[in-house]
Amino acid sequence: MLAATVLRLFSKSVTPNQITIFRFITIPFVAFLLSTGEYRWATVLFFISAFSDALDGALARTSNQVTEWGIMYDPLADKLLIGFSVFLILPQYLDSHIAFTIILIEMILIGMGYYFRNFQNKQFQANRWGKRKMLFQSVGVILVLLYSIFPLGFILTAAEIILYAAIGLALMSLVTYSL
Repeated sequence: MLAATVLRLFSKSVTPNQITIFRFITIPFVAFLLSTGEYRWATVLFFISAFSDALDGALARTSNQVTEWGIMYDPLADKLLIGFSVFLILPQYLDSHIAFTIILIEMILIGMGYYFRNFQNKQFQANRWGKRKMLFQSVGVILVLLYSIFPLGFILTAAEIILYAAIGLALMSLVTYSL
């Protein structure tokens, strides 16, 4: 779907790895905006950065540009974006245990990726659970950010439910990787 819509707006010279690099570049800015309480701008930049994950994946698959670099660094960019955002915004509005659990699972996934790559000589690619996890985490963080701007209770409730679902998906991802 993205290939037929949004990706048509990009120049043919744009590569998936360039989009991933863009995401790496945005992470310190998202973190700065969150740490200074600039939640409106943080929400916009977080959304763009998180959406770039879907774009680089779609571009890599549809243009046959899957690279070793992308396989390794795209998930790292995702984990850093989510990790910093969760650390900086969730404890202000939700139970800090949710933030701790999300960050812990992301750290375990990074460690597993490192282990499989360096000691098992295997690629540690995102599976369907991991991709859904990233989507749920992104939506959950965006909802918390929206709640910080528009403090309506149902937004925070929806965010909490979605983030718990993301934890469930992360656990499924961990289980399926280890099989």
